[in-house]
Amino acid sequence: MNPFIQLRRELHLIPETGYEEVKTQQFLLDYIAKLPQKNLEVKTWRTGILVRIAGSAPTKTIGYRTDIDALPITEETGLPFASTHPGKMHACGHDCHMSIALGLLTHFASQPLRDNLLIVFQPAEEGPGGAKPIMESAEFKAWWPDVMLGLHIAPEYKAGEIAVKPGLLFANTSELFISFKGKGGHAAYPHLANDMVVAASAFVGQMQTIISRNIDPLDSAVITIGQIRGGEVQNVIAEEAYLDGTIRTLSIETMDIVWTRLKQLAKGWEEAYQCEVNFIPGSDYMQVDNDTAQTEQFIDYLQKNYPQSYIACKEAMTGEDFGYFLEKIPGFMFWLGVDSEYSLHHAKLNPDENAIPFAVEVLTGYLESM
Repeated sequence: MNPFIQLRRELHLIPETGYEEVKTQQFLLDYIAKLPQKNLEVKTWRTGILVRIAGSAPTKTIGYRTDIDALPITEETGLPFASTHPGKMHACGHDCHMSIALGLLTHFASQPLRDNLLIVFQPAEEGPGGAKPIMESAEFKAWWPDVMLGLHIAPEYKAGEIAVKPGLLFANTSELFISFKGKGGHAAYPHLANDMVVAASAFVGQMQTIISRNIDPLDSAVITIGQIRGGEVQNVIAEEAYLDGTIRTLSIETMDIVWTRLKQLAKGWEEAYQCEVNFIPGSDYMQVDNDTAQTEQFIDYLQKNYPQSYIACKEAMTGEDFGYFLEKIPGFMFWLGVDSEYSLHHAKLNPDENAIPFAVEVLTGYLESM
C-alpha cells in the first residue's frame, strides 16, 4: 500500500473538530519528527503546525496549506478504518488533504527546493475558522509566504482529474444563527401565547423571497436552513425556536444585500409575531479568488505534463476559509477528483484513495518547476 494512503487511514481513525485536534496534531508532529531535520523548522500554533523547509538558494517562500479538522458527523461508511471518535468524521476529506501535505513534506525534507517551502497544517476550517487567526499569528507572520497554494477533494471528479479556474472559485459564505423568543403556553390555548415554532417556520419560507425577489436573477445566492429547533413537549407551545443555516453568494455586495434584507424581515417579524428575533454571531468566510497569473501558470503545467487530467471548471457555492490567504497572498486552490458517489459532508463519503499519490506527484513536480 502507498505509505500516504496508509497515513490517510490512520488519520481517518481519529477525527477531531475545530481547535480540538490534539491527537491529530500529535500524530503529525510524531511523523514530522521522523523526517530528516537538517532543513526543517517546526512551530506550533494552537492545534496547528507550521513547517518551513529551507531552500538551497531562496529568493521567496512558497506556501502550501492543508486543513486538519473534521466534522460533527456520525460515520456510516462501514470501512475497517472508520472513525473511532463517536459523532465525528473526516467527511470533508481533510484526512486526504493532510496525507498529501505529508507526502510533499516527506519529499522536500530530503530534496529541498531552491526556494523556501512553508507547509501550514491549519485547524478549524469547518468552524469557527482557522485561516484568518493563524495568518494574524506571530508564527505565520515570521514566515509569511510570497505565494499560497491549496487543494480540496471533489467527489464529482474522477481520481486523476484536477479542476481549476482563474478568478472566483468558491463563494463568500456566512453562518446564519437566528433565535426567536416569544411566550409559551398550553397547546389548548394558543391565543394566550406567541408560538415561536410558527414564527420560525414562517420565517424560513419568507427568507427565500430574498433570493427570488431581491437578488439579480443573473447573480447567484443561496440561503439554506440546515437545522430547526423549538419546543420541548408535544402539548406545550414553544416559547423559543432557533434556525441554523448558511448564506452563500458570489460577491461581497450580494452578501450585504442578503443580510440587510434578513434584518429588515426580522424587524417585521417582531411586530407581526410579538416576539424577539436575534441574530447570533457566526463565522464569515472570504471568497476563494484565484490569482490569474499563478493559476494560469499551474494550468500550463497541467496541460504540458497531465493533459488528460486538467478540467476547466466553473465557480461553486462551496465555502472555504482559504480565501483569507488569497485575499493577502497571490495563489490558488484547485479541486482534486476523488470519484465518490456521496458528496462532501456526507456520512458515507468514501474518496478514491488513488488520488492521494497522484496529487503528491503532481504537486511535487509543479513546485519543482516554479
